[in-house]
Amino acid sequence: MKLIHPALYTTVLVISLAGCSGSPSSEVSVEADGNLSGKLTLTGSSTVAPLVTEIARRFEERHPKARIDVQTGGSGKGIADARMGVADIGMASRALKSDETDLTAHQIAADGVGLIVHSSNPIEELTAEQVNSIYTNQTQNWKDVGGDESEIIVVHKAEGRATLDVFLNHFSIDNTTVKADVIVGENEHGIKTVVGTENAIGYVSIGTAEADIAADVPIRLLSLGGVEASTATVASGEFPMSRPLSLITTDSPSPLAMEFIRFCQSTEVHDLVRSQYFVPVTSEPNAAQ
Repeated sequence: MKLIHPALYTTVLVISLAGCSGSPSSEVSVEADGNLSGKLTLTGSSTVAPLVTEIARRFEERHPKARIDVQTGGSGKGIADARMGVADIGMASRALKSDETDLTAHQIAADGVGLIVHSSNPIEELTAEQVNSIYTNQTQNWKDVGGDESEIIVVHKAEGRATLDVFLNHFSIDNTTVKADVIVGENEHGIKTVVGTENAIGYVSIGTAEADIAADVPIRLLSLGGVEASTATVASGEFPMSRPLSLITTDSPSPLAMEFIRFCQSTEVHDLVRSQYFVPVTSEPNAAQ
């Protein structure tokens, strides 16, 4: 990855992006003192957005003339916006697909997807077969999987959410066979639904769930395949349903975008990554994943 080095600039250098097709930024500049100015727009994953918002605040403190606008809408939207030039950078909580190889993924952290139930639910773990059976409406009562006599309320993700893709792929479920009682969007929407419905089951970012559990939100993460659903098992590679959290660009991002991505991948923000219960990465993996 090419980085901007302030020493290369002895005078104010203004890089006009007006001629760049579809770019939402009008002007980016790097001043003699190394400070950056300009505006970046990021859209996409609601899992990645809270982390990037915190990183953006720190970046803006170091570069007071830079503005980072972070908007959610799901990984699908972020990837599409980056491709069309509606956003400078897309945010995605899944790997790029085979038809998205025209884009580049810059991984900034790793996360897992975990099943959640209300903390009053005695269930500690479900097998893959049980999860498949619940989401395809073959099992409709908790007593059939070792729980209390109670109807299971199935909370499912909306189309375009990366968490949905990770869940369906892991359990080899055809989305057309899912019988959902509630369709949710962002992770917090799914968590609030499970909190408000004691016999519900859903799945969300493990990082988001751990942060809420630490704040005494009454949910529990279920183990999967005998492995505890936690940031630690995601970091160790043991947890089977994990995913990369990435920033997505075309092959010609602006200098400001590249400098922001470099900052997001640096050890300078690892404390923010850990505070969001994600796993830091120390180097950029294969961008074509």
